[in-house]
Amino acid sequence: MLPPFDYLEHRRACQRKQLERTIRILSLPFPYHSPISPLDRSILSKPISELVQDVTSHNLAPIEILRCYSKIALRAHEKTNCLTEVMLPEAEGWLEGDGQYSSEGVNLQGPLAGIPVSLKDSIAVGGFDVSVGYSRNTGKPSMEDGTLVKILKAAGAVPYVKTNLPITLLSLESSNDVWGRCLNPHNISYSPGGSTGGESALLASGGGRIGIGSDVAGSVRVPAHFAGIYSLRCSTGRWPKMGINTSMPGQEGVPSVVSPMARTLGDLVYFSRSVIGMRCWRWDHTVHPIEWRDEVVHEMKEKKNLKIGVLRTDGVVNPSPACARALERTVSAMHSQGHDCIDISPPSPYLALQIASNLISSDGCRTFLSYFRSGEANDPGARQLSLYMKTPRPIKYLYYLWVKYVRQDEIWAGLLAEWHEKSSFEQWRWVAKREAYKALWHEWWNDQELDFLVTPVNATPAVPHKGMKEALDYTCGILPVTKVDKTIDQLPGTFQFSKLSAVAKGAYTHYDADAMHGLPVAVQIVGRRLEEEKVLAIMERVEDALDETGGKYELLGID
Repeated sequence: MLPPFDYLEHRRACQRKQLERTIRILSLPFPYHSPISPLDRSILSKPISELVQDVTSHNLAPIEILRCYSKIALRAHEKTNCLTEVMLPEAEGWLEGDGQYSSEGVNLQGPLAGIPVSLKDSIAVGGFDVSVGYSRNTGKPSMEDGTLVKILKAAGAVPYVKTNLPITLLSLESSNDVWGRCLNPHNISYSPGGSTGGESALLASGGGRIGIGSDVAGSVRVPAHFAGIYSLRCSTGRWPKMGINTSMPGQEGVPSVVSPMARTLGDLVYFSRSVIGMRCWRWDHTVHPIEWRDEVVHEMKEKKNLKIGVLRTDGVVNPSPACARALERTVSAMHSQGHDCIDISPPSPYLALQIASNLISSDGCRTFLSYFRSGEANDPGARQLSLYMKTPRPIKYLYYLWVKYVRQDEIWAGLLAEWHEKSSFEQWRWVAKREAYKALWHEWWNDQELDFLVTPVNATPAVPHKGMKEALDYTCGILPVTKVDKTIDQLPGTFQFSKLSAVAKGAYTHYDADAMHGLPVAVQIVGRRLEEEKVLAIMERVEDALDETGGKYELLGID
């Protein structure tokens, strides 16, 4: 149906999907709605490596693990609206039989035997929609499992729920008309992050131990930071990415990468090693044929003195007191272990922001807008960007001059200068700038001889609802460190909001240590391209150092 007459179709689709989800939840048998039992508590206390051993040795039925985590997932959904597709009856069907692998079932002798795995809504599972929050994509179930899900089932994992996300995949929120708004389990007035916010809310609540998201501009990193879980932003080609839907197919200026998330660091390591160990390049042509490298893990764990680059600010938005404290806590812990922590001044992070923002929006936002129906709510940030893209270039140029010379905001003006739909000629020039920037960083890192970098994840902790190193393709791990403390994380008396750039004002508008009290705060561990093993090993050393010097992050409890 053509606009604007497709509005009613949009509303009907949203109502149908939400009703379908409700009926699926209410129709589940009693075990999914029963109280938490002593057996459940035992299951919840075990890392996935132990659960796999229990399944393969027949000491624990995988259906018990599925029902245990599913009942917690349903409780998490009641509080946070984190779930989209509820696949529990189908998951039980995949577990039926004697554990022999088939095209429909799971391999109960695999490295993830019997472990429930949650999936971002954009990942294709046979028989279920891959809506990505667009009503246009509902009522069109995938004919078969996507490549990623086939790999997971071959490893023994059990997909059981899909999780919420923002409609454009370009937001720090996770909200759309089809599924509604996802909330942060630490404080429902705040966002769990985006675009993989449903995953972070679910895992933080204990409704699962491992999940999968995707990341273009922080989409597994920011949610982990906002909700207090762990994630690994892989480099392109290390994890399988076929079998997913997106709001911007064909956008390869800053490629999306599928990446793991977990409730604990130990589970993140085991999960990553298990999937990479499946030799995913046999299924997915985008994956590099690189085996899991135990020798890299051993080297990083045995190296006595690590050289750590500390990036305290990106020069665009200085970190808030809470985020600066988390970074300093991490640096202090590593320094106490005898490691060298050096403040660094690398090639301009602002230049990376300019390059990435121009590449991501090079189509003038036309692709993600093409899926909207009349009346369908857009993310506020994506809506503002798309409106700016549609503004005639002479008017945009006048606005740019006003920002640069009247407001004297060099940072905001530098971003506005090139924000327009680009020709192929212009696109290629920006790709060339990206590659030159990568080369600059490569040379700088070689000269510095650093083992890794530690940086803030974001300028602030989680943002309220309706508030608001991609160009390098580096491997990044997110490690929760502490929580906002209203007594020590207040803005200093010398802080002058009016002197901030427009970008910094956008970040600091909602910073309120009193309201944010108790929200998680993480740091980012950065390695070079395709250094997943190294980053995970370093994350373990950092967490051990934190544990030995005051205690590691305390996870949200399971009620």
